[in-house]
Amino acid sequence: MAALTDPDLLFPSEARPLSLARDLYAAVKHLPIVSPHGHTDPRWYALNEAFTDPAQLLVVPDHYIFRMLFSQGVGLEDLGVPTLDGSPVETDGRTIWRRFAEHYYLFRGTPTRLWFDHVLAHLFGIEEPLTAATADRHYDKISALLQWENFRPRALFERFNIEVIATTEGALDDLRWHQMIRDSGWEGRVVTAYRPDAVVDPDFEGFSANLDRLGDITGCDTGTWAGYLDAHRRRRAFFKSFGATASDHGHPTAETANLSDAAAQELFNRIRRGSDDERERKLFRAQMLTEMAKMSRDDGLVLQIHPGSWRNHSPAVFHKFGRDKGFDIPTRTDYVTALKPLLDCVGLERDLTIILFTLDETSYARELAPLAGVYPALKLGPAWWFHDSAEGMRRFREMTTETAGFYNTVGFNDDTRAFPSIPARHDVARRVDCAFLARLVAEHRLREDEAHELAQELAYTLAKKAYRL
Repeated sequence: MAALTDPDLLFPSEARPLSLARDLYAAVKHLPIVSPHGHTDPRWYALNEAFTDPAQLLVVPDHYIFRMLFSQGVGLEDLGVPTLDGSPVETDGRTIWRRFAEHYYLFRGTPTRLWFDHVLAHLFGIEEPLTAATADRHYDKISALLQWENFRPRALFERFNIEVIATTEGALDDLRWHQMIRDSGWEGRVVTAYRPDAVVDPDFEGFSANLDRLGDITGCDTGTWAGYLDAHRRRRAFFKSFGATASDHGHPTAETANLSDAAAQELFNRIRRGSDDERERKLFRAQMLTEMAKMSRDDGLVLQIHPGSWRNHSPAVFHKFGRDKGFDIPTRTDYVTALKPLLDCVGLERDLTIILFTLDETSYARELAPLAGVYPALKLGPAWWFHDSAEGMRRFREMTTETAGFYNTVGFNDDTRAFPSIPARHDVARRVDCAFLARLVAEHRLREDEAHELAQELAYTLAKKAYRL
């Protein structure tokens, strides 16, 4: 019984669309990977050390994997996920791998199954399905391969044909790993992205201390509104010096505001003193999205907005394991009303790029496609997070193309922490797009030469253009 790696994976079954999809895919499958938004660890590329074991590489850092297992009663401790207080967790890689293998059947029908089978087959040469019975054989083979030089991070970067990858660092990060990469002379292009959540969201843990630290780092007086904004400008410039072309903003909602300077300064003063008024804290986040957009207009950083996640939904898991442990849950998200203050301010700017992501698919046709289809500053990010799946990608194309077209979208980014899954995710995106284009040609809605041009744009060119890479 073969793994899910059939050559016609995700292609249509009808003869003509299938043939077209194959031809389109053949022309783009080997294009370089442009990964403009992700969460791989820059220290991997800086130190270029061998990955320790299959579990630490493929299971422990991947919340897509451990959230599913947790939902079926497997403890995060049993999967080696570190605790904040240092309390014991499983550290034996083989034991973690066996637990994962025993429960691999849980991923049937999910995108994780597609990505993981792709990794096993194409990276490690393993076609035998992963089960409890095969777990040790898989573990031994992967462990042996990870000791080889050509399985170290830089070699994999080159093997994956990655042209450029962006990591994402907080505003207070010293970017030491990026400096080490630069100093090493390695030619792999790894850039950073500016993620200021810790110093723009009053609900972020340690917010007041974070602002103090921001002032210390920049030499700006973050006790004043003007000094606080100057501190952001300096950090953005610092991040740009390490290749950043984008900032990234994970706000609870897409709400924006455009207060007068006097009103914004008064609001900042109240927030800086520790206001516990929820309305003021929401208003400050809303104002800061507009301030970041104005800074992007001035310094050229692409603005990415990721709203609509109730982050750390389980306080028990958050307090024990911290952020990004699978408990960020999608919420309903308004864009038309929420973004209007920002769009009134900068939405008509032709040289500004604002990329909108969503976890609320109901907003695709009703709000996001019409907005991106008319405002010069707006582009639509790809199906993201819970929806960067075959069905999610299909829904995105079907619900946005009629109104926004292809050229108001930005290709694909993989948004992953699991480095080996990057080629798999891009492969899925390329297959889905080729299948969608083939259907348009088969229905006489697109010429075949246009489909070939679009396949290249969607797989490679649009991301480079949108992210100024």
